[in-house]
Amino acid sequence: MAAHNPTPETLEAAADDFRLLGDATRLRIFWTLCHEELSVAAVAERMDMTSPAVSHHLRALRDTGLVSARRDGREMRYRVSAGERCDLLHHVVEQVLKVECPEA
Repeated sequence: MAAHNPTPETLEAAADDFRLLGDATRLRIFWTLCHEELSVAAVAERMDMTSPAVSHHLRALRDTGLVSARRDGREMRYRVSAGERCDLLHHVVEQVLKVECPEA
């Protein structure tokens, strides 16, 4: 059962996640990577951005553990990290934006 009074640490961690996803570009990248694994170049093309700009946002998402990366030959491929935290954030985004997942 969930606690009625979250700890200050728990609230700070949640605020950090919401602050990070409060940027529309990072939110869009997070949403996209919830549904498929992509390289920096593929994300840049989808977002109509430069690769360095996408790398900057991916670094922020990766540093907080929301996105993970794996090497595929010479390139890195990115995906939203597995786990309850990212699943819940994905669900919150889905509800707030009133959108459905592509596979739904």
